[in-house]
Amino acid sequence: MSATYAQSTDKIDVRYVAHLARLNLTEEEVVLFQSQLDQILAHVKELTALDVEGVEPTAHAWPVQNVFRADEPRACVDREKVLKNAPLERNGQFVVPKIIE
Repeated sequence: MSATYAQSTDKIDVRYVAHLARLNLTEEEVVLFQSQLDQILAHVKELTALDVEGVEPTAHAWPVQNVFRADEPRACVDREKVLKNAPLERNGQFVVPKIIE
């Protein structure tokens, strides 16, 4: 969020955002969410006062690395053994109820 955006936005209307998101909020929810959003915007406004000259922009506060294992082929479970547990099986596949009308 840029400093100009935070400075030019003092209030965001919760009812308008809820309308865009197709949410039906009760009056109590509108009051609660408006209060929370106002607190968030006030905090963002405080952050714009910080001197960040010379601070490099980052996507993450901590270095990110790939934590996935190497994708190596290995033996899989026997199909016949797995299909023994299936309530219904046809042509080597699980038979499941239709869910799309």
